[in-house]
Amino acid sequence: MIAEPDDDGRAQSVVAERGPTVLRIALGGQLRRLRESKSISREDAGESIRGSHAKISRLELGRTGFKERDIRDLLTLYGVIDPEEREAFLDLARKANEPGWWHRYSDLLPSWFSTYLGLEQAAGKIRTYEAHLVPGLLQTPEYAKAVLTLGTDDADTDRRVAVRQRRQQLLFRPIEPPIVWAVIDEAALQRPVGGAAVHRKQMEHLIELADVPNITIQVLPYSAGEHAAAGSSFSILRFAEPELPDIVYLEHLTSALYLDRRQDLAQYLSVMDRLSVQALPPEKSIDMLRKYATER
Repeated sequence: MIAEPDDDGRAQSVVAERGPTVLRIALGGQLRRLRESKSISREDAGESIRGSHAKISRLELGRTGFKERDIRDLLTLYGVIDPEEREAFLDLARKANEPGWWHRYSDLLPSWFSTYLGLEQAAGKIRTYEAHLVPGLLQTPEYAKAVLTLGTDDADTDRRVAVRQRRQQLLFRPIEPPIVWAVIDEAALQRPVGGAAVHRKQMEHLIELADVPNITIQVLPYSAGEHAAAGSSFSILRFAEPELPDIVYLEHLTSALYLDRRQDLAQYLSVMDRLSVQALPPEKSIDMLRKYATER
């Protein structure tokens, strides 16, 4: 299944930390390998579960939940008849279908953002460029509240802030925290969101985070001039599981785009690499953060 017997306990801890999305990815990958080992097409597999090849593709990429009946039928088609082996697959499917921590906030979160939270929790590396604000994963509660109340301030504001704080726990999880590499435009540092005191505390928080081993922060200064991502914030998520390609995430006010086509990924990776070269090195970026922390 996911790991060799000697590594099973650690593997289960890893996937538990990374949430149900990574379980779906792992199970989907195993089902794909079983299908390919039997030289069965996606079309034939889809017919066996009263679906299409597209449904098999979504299952194998971990992009949808699993019905126990479908898993049983696929295992039978793939020649998995040992009761213990079948039960191991079914148990993994049940765990993969369990809701993530963000489920309790489903009344606040649009479906497109819930999808992102699952991917973010599962990612092994997160690279992000932010043109206007400090990235959400790096925001203080006060800064986050100021951002979230720009559009509306209602009784759910504190819960929205709680979602952002809960997201940030992945930065410090004890087992395999993701590598986070953030490039922040100097414009975001100059904008005093929430007022001088909130802004200063946010700058100090970024300086502290820069000391965390799995976090790299770079500032893209005005002096860098024009750049390929002008005005367009985005994130690139990379996963340890080879079954899932990198995903580019672009968020809008009321929706988001998830790009995984090879040509799109190549373009955004190229832009991110160029931004990282144009940005100040991490040490000089900290110097600029200190400057903005003391200026106001």
